[in-house]
Amino acid sequence: MTLRPLLFLLIALVLATSGCSKFSKLWKDENKNEGQPVEVIYDKAHGYMREERWASATETFQRLVAQYPYGAYTEQALMEMAYAEFKSGKHDDAISTIDRFIRTYPTHRNIAYFYYLRGLSNSTRNAIFLSKVFDLQMSNRDLSTPMQAYNDFSIVAERYPNSRYAADAGQRMIDLRNLFAKHELDTALYYLRRGANVAAIERAKYLLETYPQTRHQNDAVAVLGEAYTKLGNTALANDARRVLEQNDPKHPWLTGDWPDYPSNFRKLNPFAGEKSAAGHD
Repeated sequence: MTLRPLLFLLIALVLATSGCSKFSKLWKDENKNEGQPVEVIYDKAHGYMREERWASATETFQRLVAQYPYGAYTEQALMEMAYAEFKSGKHDDAISTIDRFIRTYPTHRNIAYFYYLRGLSNSTRNAIFLSKVFDLQMSNRDLSTPMQAYNDFSIVAERYPNSRYAADAGQRMIDLRNLFAKHELDTALYYLRRGANVAAIERAKYLLETYPQTRHQNDAVAVLGEAYTKLGNTALANDARRVLEQNDPKHPWLTGDWPDYPSNFRKLNPFAGEKSAAGHD
């Protein structure tokens, strides 16, 4: 009888010892980079980069920067960590890392790359998943981050025109200007459909003045023609028609087929995605 409690005690001690060793091992694994030389941690993180294991690379670089906040390895770690965060879709984290690098190394030889990468992050964050899954019109979204992206690409194109990123940054600026113009066009068409013709005219004029030479400038002229027609201003409506006939003779407004407003059924269908009244583009 006296042996049974002793046996239970021995079993409990064995289990406790085993459990402690497992927890100790987990803790050790979690901090396995602690105390390692900086070059060892960097090589490990860089290996993850080659394998495209972005999350593991980011975590290891973070530990490197935490343990060794200064030095050549830290500088390179911040560069690669920003890219790993961007590739893994953590755009806010990427921008935070990029901003830290720019503040710390404002005259770095690769500074143009960081403005370019920040532009890429700003132009894609909060947008990719929604636009692909739900077929959303990005011109109808909040344009604050694309505006920031435009500023980033502008820095690359204007301050570093000879960098390898300048040409692509310039093209992305053109694409973003088209997006901003589309936003103004959709707003003008919204006003036009609701009979707010004066407001539609103001938006169309703003588009033409702020975003000239974009792909939606002729649509803005068509908005002017439609709005002036509805207001009974024949002279200005005819002026708009003449301009459109000269610059875009195949524009569907000239044949009465534009704007192409979405049907009420489409608006009520949650799976239909979004459709712009501009339609033809």
